[in-house]
Amino acid sequence: MRLRSLTLQHFRNIPWAELELAGRQQFFHGANGQGKTNLLEAAGFITALRSFRTTDPKVLLAQGQAEAAIACVAEHEQRGETRLVVKVRRDGRELWCDGEKISRVGDYLGKFPTVVFTSQDLQLVRGAPAVRRRWLDLTLAAVDGDYLRALQTYHRALAERNSLLKVGAKADELAAFEHALAPAGAELIGRRGAALAALGERAAAFYARICDRAEPVALGYRPNFATASAEALRARWEEGRARDLQFRTTLTGPHRDDLELAVQGSGAKDFGSEGQQRSLVLALRLAQAAWFHERSGVRPVLLADDVLGELDPERRRRFWAAIDSEMQILATGTAAPDADLGSWQLFRVAGGTFTPEAAA
Repeated sequence: MRLRSLTLQHFRNIPWAELELAGRQQFFHGANGQGKTNLLEAAGFITALRSFRTTDPKVLLAQGQAEAAIACVAEHEQRGETRLVVKVRRDGRELWCDGEKISRVGDYLGKFPTVVFTSQDLQLVRGAPAVRRRWLDLTLAAVDGDYLRALQTYHRALAERNSLLKVGAKADELAAFEHALAPAGAELIGRRGAALAALGERAAAFYARICDRAEPVALGYRPNFATASAEALRARWEEGRARDLQFRTTLTGPHRDDLELAVQGSGAKDFGSEGQQRSLVLALRLAQAAWFHERSGVRPVLLADDVLGELDPERRRRFWAAIDSEMQILATGTAAPDADLGSWQLFRVAGGTFTPEAAA
């Protein structure tokens, strides 16, 4: 997929921007706080219908505005030229695809994928399990409708069970929600395990290309409850009701799963160097992009938010060489990119305004 135009209105600090995008490499440069990341956020929003920075839609609206609008024309491998429009309000969003309003968002998700690279990606190694679970859930749900439905079913039933635990509900009331929880939980465990095996192979291959070294890396699945069986999950929750009632929350299940990232057989969080950790998260994002392409037949747009400046020249060159040469990439930085990274369509960013410059 390629974005051929992008139009924003009242999005964060951008009052109005209308950009024509030519080729596969666009670079937005300028001082910090001028709107570079906001543009990438909007590009990601129109394809994923969520911000990679916040869960609160209100902060996406320019000060004093009731609505923000994002529009783009995408060149799509399966749909051809497609026009997308999203309106973001304080209480939600509306989406149109080629003039038709989309009412079932689940049918749209994953059709126009993006993969975002940011400095915050280091939290995939250093952060809490919830950060890694969220990455995994978003990655799988984007290309697997069954996974998305199981995830939604599981979290709805989990919220109901936790509400009952807080008021000391009886066993038969808890059992009713455990009946819905168990098959959805078992499906999540099974699909997560299979997906992480495939993603791990791709991440290891990309890591080797970025680092040019033979040190092994691994992406492992650490399920909170390892048996992908609905019956086993129901039995586990039944056995743990007294403890769950004591703590007023469900202590066992896939909502407590984690991923393990390792370099040379040791946990990357505790034993990986800064360079190893950065290379690992880049490899993880490249694996995510390859996964999207393989599963959907659509190449995602890559959104790189000021990540090139954090790499040494050799690692930066190897990272660039590892990217699919057909994928579009929108990148940001405080200075224009080095000439050895290819030809770019350049935009200078200042105060929410985007000014085209001569190609680098």
